[in-house]
Amino acid sequence: MLYFTRWKALAIIMTALAICLCAVPNFFPEAQVKTWPKWAQRHIVLGLDLQGGSYLLLEVDSNYVKKEKLDQVRDDARKALRDARIAYTGLAAKNGAVEVRISKEEEFQTALGKLRELSQPLGGLLGSNGQRSLEVSSADGGLVRLTVPQAAITDRIRQSVEQSIQIIEKRVNELGTVEPLIQRQGADRILVQVPGLQDPTRLKEILGKTAKMDFRMVDSSVSPDQAVQGRVPADSDVLMSSQAPKTPYVIKKQVLVSGGDLTDAQPGFDSRTSEPIVTFRFNSNGARKFAQATTENVGQPFAIILDNEVISAPVIREPITGGSGQISGNFTVQEANDLAILLRAGALPAPLTIIEERTVGPGLGQDSIEKGELAAYVGSIMVILFMLLTYRLFGVFANIAVAINVAMIFGVLSLLNATLTLPGIAGIVLTVGIAVDSNVLIYERIREEIRGGRTAISAIDAGFKRALATILDSNITTFIAAAVLFYIGTGPVRGFAVTLGIGIITTVFTAFEVTRLIVATWVRWKRPQTVPI
Repeated sequence: MLYFTRWKALAIIMTALAICLCAVPNFFPEAQVKTWPKWAQRHIVLGLDLQGGSYLLLEVDSNYVKKEKLDQVRDDARKALRDARIAYTGLAAKNGAVEVRISKEEEFQTALGKLRELSQPLGGLLGSNGQRSLEVSSADGGLVRLTVPQAAITDRIRQSVEQSIQIIEKRVNELGTVEPLIQRQGADRILVQVPGLQDPTRLKEILGKTAKMDFRMVDSSVSPDQAVQGRVPADSDVLMSSQAPKTPYVIKKQVLVSGGDLTDAQPGFDSRTSEPIVTFRFNSNGARKFAQATTENVGQPFAIILDNEVISAPVIREPITGGSGQISGNFTVQEANDLAILLRAGALPAPLTIIEERTVGPGLGQDSIEKGELAAYVGSIMVILFMLLTYRLFGVFANIAVAINVAMIFGVLSLLNATLTLPGIAGIVLTVGIAVDSNVLIYERIREEIRGGRTAISAIDAGFKRALATILDSNITTFIAAAVLFYIGTGPVRGFAVTLGIGIITTVFTAFEVTRLIVATWVRWKRPQTVPI
């Protein structure tokens, strides 16, 4: 156990040194670090509780998700019956289900079969557990009822939350914030933490918009005043403008091109008026549909609609076949930039409601850092003194290994660009105790071997060899606990689990490689007859 080849010793030293060097950028000003090569700019990011920032807890509108699901079922049922040329009446969403009445009795069974084809296993081919997306039942008089079970609603909410998290990440990252934390909390909630952001007003505006965008034609068959008085065509809606004063528009329900066909959106300035605008570009499918729509409606106004508000309603002067265009609407520079962010990130699948909001000031964060540092210093000093008083020279070896262990923890955290929180500092302090515990087990085993009559070198070798199994058992069980905390925990709990898990790995390395290498070097140099322990 005490013999090291030259290459193995060099590998241990280089590994420890390389990981420790990863922590170096944390000791330099951020402005200076940014001048370094990209690979050398990795550092630890302070969490919300250490540097202050904004905390938002968002909730997905489950009622909206359910309504959207029923509307989709209604549209699918209409298409299925029309494709099969089956006559029907009264197709509508009522009382949490979609109802339709088949007009001809001889077509009832055929219609029932077509509608049952809309029901699919939940979760695809695997993991459906027999549950389906629709329950299709029949009643007297040719009535068919399509009910969405709660399991299907729950599955749709889960999908909406996962999709919303991806879109929120895009929107927050576009704001240029540093290492935001965005994660699911519970069945229908999303936690957003943005360290360093003291004013969450703009963040709330960006996250609060669904950003569902589409392009539709303006209905010129009736005036807006007539539509406001109740004379709205069946295939049109009355929508208001996004800018004050609010102006009504009569807009056709048919969507020419949806915002899902956008591939890019950038803020800019109109070359003629110098007003802020947003330029956009469609994918091939959207470009084709947009070209067809503008070709067929030259001279007619069309509306650009965002979240059921008309942001612009220009007249089509000529066919737009290039797959790109621009949006103008008396924007400010920030409004144009925010709109471009929303369009690039995509539309949220459902509205989000802010149910909790907190702002942590930098002063409170600094106080947390100072208290965390004090706790770390006091704990480390007490551990160092205990090891020196109890194990003397071998206590010095253990303290050197623990210092390397802590440096390696910070190096790994820096390499991962991890976010350090107050519970994370607690995990590091706990790791110091675990690292010392490993050395205590080794040293006590050495003492037992000496009392058993072994020589100094033989006792040291046996102490390391026989303590290995015990240390591995204790650290593996602790690592499993850290993994469980990371898997089921959220926020600060995960931060604690990450630092604890990394600390356990570095502890095993330093206890059985670094400490053993130090002791082996001392033994080779001194050739001791007694063990100063």
